[in-house]
Amino acid sequence: MAERNNEIRGLHRFYELTHEVSARLAGARSGEIDAAIDDCLAKVGEYFGANQVGLGQWSTSGEILPALRAWGPKPVGDYLTAVPPGKEAATQIRREGFLIWSCVDDLDGLPQFQEHCRQVGAMAGAFWLHHDFGSHTEHLAMARVDPAVWPEDTTKCQGAVGEILFNVLGRQRADIALEQALDEIHHLKDKLSAENETLRQEFDELLADDELIGKSHAFRMSLFQADQVAPTDSTVLLLGETGTGKGLMARRIHERSGRSQRPMVTVNCAALPTSLIESELFGHEKGAFTGAINQKPGRFELADDGTIFLDEVGDLPTELQAKLLRVLQNGELERLGSSITRTVDVRVIAATNRDLEQLIEEGEFRADLYYRLGVFPIRAPALRERSGDIPLLVWFFVSELQHRLGKSYDEISVQAMDALRAYHWPGNVRELKNITERAMILSPGAVLELGNWFPGQQISTGFASQTYEQNGETIEEVERAHIEKVLAACDWKICGKGGAAEHLGLKRTTLQSRMKKLGIERPTT
Repeated sequence: MAERNNEIRGLHRFYELTHEVSARLAGARSGEIDAAIDDCLAKVGEYFGANQVGLGQWSTSGEILPALRAWGPKPVGDYLTAVPPGKEAATQIRREGFLIWSCVDDLDGLPQFQEHCRQVGAMAGAFWLHHDFGSHTEHLAMARVDPAVWPEDTTKCQGAVGEILFNVLGRQRADIALEQALDEIHHLKDKLSAENETLRQEFDELLADDELIGKSHAFRMSLFQADQVAPTDSTVLLLGETGTGKGLMARRIHERSGRSQRPMVTVNCAALPTSLIESELFGHEKGAFTGAINQKPGRFELADDGTIFLDEVGDLPTELQAKLLRVLQNGELERLGSSITRTVDVRVIAATNRDLEQLIEEGEFRADLYYRLGVFPIRAPALRERSGDIPLLVWFFVSELQHRLGKSYDEISVQAMDALRAYHWPGNVRELKNITERAMILSPGAVLELGNWFPGQQISTGFASQTYEQNGETIEEVERAHIEKVLAACDWKICGKGGAAEHLGLKRTTLQSRMKKLGIERPTT
């Protein structure tokens, strides 16, 4: 009877233990699980009279890995992370599912593990295998500093409690993995959103630009150079006046490079305020400055593994040029408000319509940055240098715009085309597109015409369209001024199609004779 009563009391105590453990763990939130497991390990230790209890790991080779969780008011050497117990003990635990000893002499069949227990002071102990992962096992383990006779059902009790503890530990791992996955999803979502916004802006800008159309030697040469450098990762510097298509040439280089599957991010260095351009280029952390309510990656990070196009780089503030040079040389940057160095792999294409060498002399541009950017310079020719491409461009714009404008044209008048070819085009191809669109809006019939609103129309209509103030000028002075104006508009081309002689209605020899008589010479600068 007494034995039966002791058995009932023992079962009741174990029931209380499992109830306390389950209740403590069930009410624990994600951030409280570690503390809850430690409390439960303490209850298990008190129940079994152990000096140390832990959720441990052994590798397949017998090494003890760092404990998952451990409790012990009187540490037993640090037996969970100490000297490897050897393959023999690990093999037996994997085969039997448990290992229990009441004194060290019980471990005669496991000499290496027996010596290990003596070293760490584990005079009695028990292991219960929870799961064998192949590369390592997980187990509930406990040890005492003095010999003790463990009850026969020790491993069964360990197993019941161990299942509860490891299940909660698994839940914690799943929660952590889920949080990490959600963080990664949010990170990728934010990055994708930023990339999409950038790409939408780039697409809008691309649609607003002109196509790379032309067959003149100067233009084809610049495209040939772009195609040569495109497959490399070399930095490219595009030079040329505004409106010459440098942005489209940068796009061509990117699309023919090995980075074409990644985005090309554009930064207009002239359009951004000085106070914002550093944040745009390199990003900022939350609270880095007034208004920085969120963390934001910079354009260089968005362009990682892709291409960044620094348009109007000549307008970059001098204080940022050193940071840009560092990115070009080492691929390193820091966000505003952060001391963490980030690395990026970005192909840089820069463009400017300014004379960088002149800016260097004036102290407004770093010479070392100029040489680093100018690895492969390409000059985009001005439209007046390739006037032969004007008809191709005009017809392209007509074809592109007529659907939007709801108009169609069969031809372009000879007078209009002559005027377009003779004009000096300070705004280059972009201005040509705007002039073409305006002419399409104002031309009433199926023939595209230019009206008096066109700034180059006076040249094509000869002397009759010119008006001069009556300020005492002689006929000779008026004639000289007009011939010089026509010559300048034709880029001092005297004869041939689109030359000054054609526009003036003179023979080449007659024009040359009058130029000699009036003392007209082409400027040397």
